[in-house]
Amino acid sequence: MVRRMSTPATAEAVTLEVEDGIARLTLNRPDVMNALDGEMGAALRRHAESLVGRDDVRVVLIASTGRMFCAGGKLDYVLGADDSGAAMQTLATDFHAAQQALASIDAPVVTVVQGTAAGGGFGLAISGDIVLAATSAKLTLAYTKAGLTPDGGATWLLTRIVGLRKATELTLLNTVLSAQDAADIGLVTRVVADDELAAAAEEVATQLAAGPLEAHGRARRLLQTALQHTLQEQLDAEAASIGAQAGGPEGQEGMKAFLDRRAPNFAGA
Repeated sequence: MVRRMSTPATAEAVTLEVEDGIARLTLNRPDVMNALDGEMGAALRRHAESLVGRDDVRVVLIASTGRMFCAGGKLDYVLGADDSGAAMQTLATDFHAAQQALASIDAPVVTVVQGTAAGGGFGLAISGDIVLAATSAKLTLAYTKAGLTPDGGATWLLTRIVGLRKATELTLLNTVLSAQDAADIGLVTRVVADDELAAAAEEVATQLAAGPLEAHGRARRLLQTALQHTLQEQLDAEAASIGAQAGGPEGQEGMKAFLDRRAPNFAGA
């Protein structure tokens, strides 16, 4: 069953479809390189927040139409506003609320990157738990080139993934990374031939959708908080998490399936 969620005002900007446990969140303004303006930011926020608490969503697939993943903020929209600063802050706030919502749910997030991911598109691209990039993809921050500073969680993500020194280089020099460059430093999970990207995304999404939703959520939270905890705090969190899973339906099903030498049915757990 497909559930399509959109309104006339935002249907062309962002679409959300849920089918077989896969939520497909798609940026759909290829004519402007999927650049973010107030309408798209609000739509992203609304759709992302609508996924919170839904037990029929087992994985989120973030993609875009056209040749470019996302060019970042739509600067002519910001400059055309009566108050550019307020317009940019509102856009960033909506964008960040969408990212926070996606980070809070149990369902893993897969981002599918083709063409260029710049500015806010960079942050959105690397925010996935799994990041798939076409061979021809390019990633760049590009903020300081426009006299701006990063948003989209880029500074939080970069310092954790590549370290402060490399994050500073990418931020201040606006380095353009190829897909392979990005994979080499851990920003991209897998580089896929351009004509195989969609199929690879479907394969990964299908695999994750068949997995244990609650275990995925607990694992995500352990990874998200690991750098904030002492070793003892993290060990305690891991012990509590694995105990909860072992005593719950997913753990029971998974362990029994392992001992029975059969595939687990987590969707029915």
